[in-house]
Amino acid sequence: MSYEKVSQAHKVIVGTKQTVKALKLGQVKELVVAEDADPRIVKPVIELAEQKNISLHMVDSMKKLGKACGIEVGAVTVAIIN
Repeated sequence: MSYEKVSQAHKVIVGTKQTVKALKLGQVKELVVAEDADPRIVKPVIELAEQKNISLHMVDSMKKLGKACGIEVGAVTVAIIN
């Protein structure tokens, strides 16, 4: 479900640093996080999304999430923006 949502979204931000920046600026509509990512990396992003009341979806694979974004490497976080 979330992989399809990411691949069909018109505007996405891929990567943790850019996602955090977009969250702080209030640009994120939904957040997708890979469960197989390092918890030390994703925990602060998830906490920030929860503080901002952003819809959060977990997916099982960084590799599949990256592929859904059209990139050849894995993606830890993907933000669907307004």
